[in-house]
Amino acid sequence: MAKKEKRLFCDINPTCYAISLQKEIIKRHLKNLCSGLRFAKERSATGLPVLISDHHSNMIKRSPGVDLTTQENKAVNIRLACDKINGLLIRPGQTFSFWRLVGKTSKRRGFKEGRVIRLNKLVTGTGGGLCNLGNTIHLLVLHSPLEVTEFHTHSDALAPDQGKRVPMSAGTSVSYNNIDFRFRNTTDQVFQLMLWCEGEMLHAELRCQQEIPHTYQILEEDHHFQQKGEEFYRNSKIYRQTLDKDSGNEVDKKLIWDNHSQVMFDPSLIPPEQIRK
Repeated sequence: MAKKEKRLFCDINPTCYAISLQKEIIKRHLKNLCSGLRFAKERSATGLPVLISDHHSNMIKRSPGVDLTTQENKAVNIRLACDKINGLLIRPGQTFSFWRLVGKTSKRRGFKEGRVIRLNKLVTGTGGGLCNLGNTIHLLVLHSPLEVTEFHTHSDALAPDQGKRVPMSAGTSVSYNNIDFRFRNTTDQVFQLMLWCEGEMLHAELRCQQEIPHTYQILEEDHHFQQKGEEFYRNSKIYRQTLDKDSGNEVDKKLIWDNHSQVMFDPSLIPPEQIRK
């Protein structure tokens, strides 16, 4: 006889889920108070002189099976969050916390219903879509010497790839406030995040005071899809490669995500040549 899988309290019903979530939010508030961390909060409208990395993306996906309303709401949510972060200065020793800056995503503050992943299912929730912004900031940081100190994942197979596959183009998870994205400035100079929206486009830059000695690349190996039962999964190993800027020689190569993501879109849209038996 198969062993019966134990259900968590939060899985019983939506009320239990809400109680569990509130408990985790309170725990994170208490942890923040006792952490002793210096959180970045100062902002400047003037950009620092050296561009370290940048990223630009369309906030609204128009793919088969993707609801356009939640995509448009996502863009509203991202604009509101960008307004809380744009120009942020991260001084030596300081920690960036996504939720310490953005705050609670309530309707009263203007946030709208977007797509979120809850109990491994795509549903709607207030503030949905901010994982897109969290992932964009993560991409900037991965191309810098800043140290990621908190990183959570969700599926990066929410919709079919548009054009060439870009590793780490999705997958960073944020949910108020217990699932945070954080990084620490372990260098001796100030860094700055610049985030703004123009039309449907999200623009992001990471700047600093002086040139840095290294460049960084995101590499993906053994990318493929695989079927398990009725479900499909994207599998790959994603690395950050550090190169000496002058010589181009590899200084370091670190695994940042052993990716095993459940496909959340119609699996018939997966290119057949990418499915491994």
